[in-house]
Amino acid sequence: MRSILPLQLRDVSFAAREKTIIDRVSLELAAGPRTVVLGANGAGKSVLMRLMHGLLSPTSGSVHWSGGEPARRQAMVFQRPVMLRRSALANVVYALRLAGSSGAQEVAMEALAKVGLAQLAHRPARVLSGGEQQRLALARAWALKPEVLFLDEPTASLDPSARQAIEAAIGTIHAEGTKIVMVTHNLGQARRLGDEVLFVHQGRLVERSPVDRFFKQPGSVEAEAFIKGELPWI
Repeated sequence: MRSILPLQLRDVSFAAREKTIIDRVSLELAAGPRTVVLGANGAGKSVLMRLMHGLLSPTSGSVHWSGGEPARRQAMVFQRPVMLRRSALANVVYALRLAGSSGAQEVAMEALAKVGLAQLAHRPARVLSGGEQQRLALARAWALKPEVLFLDEPTASLDPSARQAIEAAIGTIHAEGTKIVMVTHNLGQARRLGDEVLFVHQGRLVERSPVDRFFKQPGSVEAEAFIKGELPWI
């Protein structure tokens, strides 16, 4: 099956209520490296990810996947995932059946086991803790075996143990061959989970570099100020 990667953005802009949120961004994402999107609050990180994923359409420019049926071969996990009014297992089974997957029950249980939720399979999803719900959202996406997984602040507001569990699951998903593209505000997490950084400032892609070089030798004054905690929120 032909890969849907690379993903190409060409002069992509997005405006809402006469305000430019993403300003002429061009980039190409290939398979392999884990890509972390960094920037101050309000810089446009999450909007950029939604444009990549297809939840938003650009005001101008183009977003192009290389292979066919990208909607079926990529997935996204949000900071506050939506849980259906059913069990944890049924949440995953529902996503699989929508995608036309065979053996949905067995695949769903396997996905829950991978994120440490097998023992909670029959518990109502909406009574799970925040960390458990986020792991369930990861299992739901993971079960679909996406080629690309977008993660929008997947551990925001979680305690350290829950964050560690999520990071471990993300590492395993990547090791199985899925391309990870993640927005995070946590610089330590970016160092741990990222291979390359896309640094966004006021809707523009200011810098792209390997994660080690970004933190040791940022290539822009905005990135340097951000790393030092001196870049004001927009």
